[in-house]
Amino acid sequence: MEMEIDYNKIDEYTLALLHLVSFRDRVVARAWKSFDWETMNRLHEKGYISDPKSKSKSVVLSDEGLARAEELFEKLFAK
Repeated sequence: MEMEIDYNKIDEYTLALLHLVSFRDRVVARAWKSFDWETMNRLHEKGYISDPKSKSKSVVLSDEGLARAEELFEKLFAK
């Protein structure tokens, strides 16, 4: 029996967790890119983060990505 995977849910949880590991670098918000590469690529394609295929150990969250990450983090993890 093969399990169906909801990749949008994976993307939402990962984006919320990116908020948890985000930090300010001058004028942009960055987050450590230690998550699954396929998920990170999907988040990039959705416009939430910069291209994870770089030598940098972090990605830049777009304004939309940062706002959505904060929203999802509160929705999924707040008491």
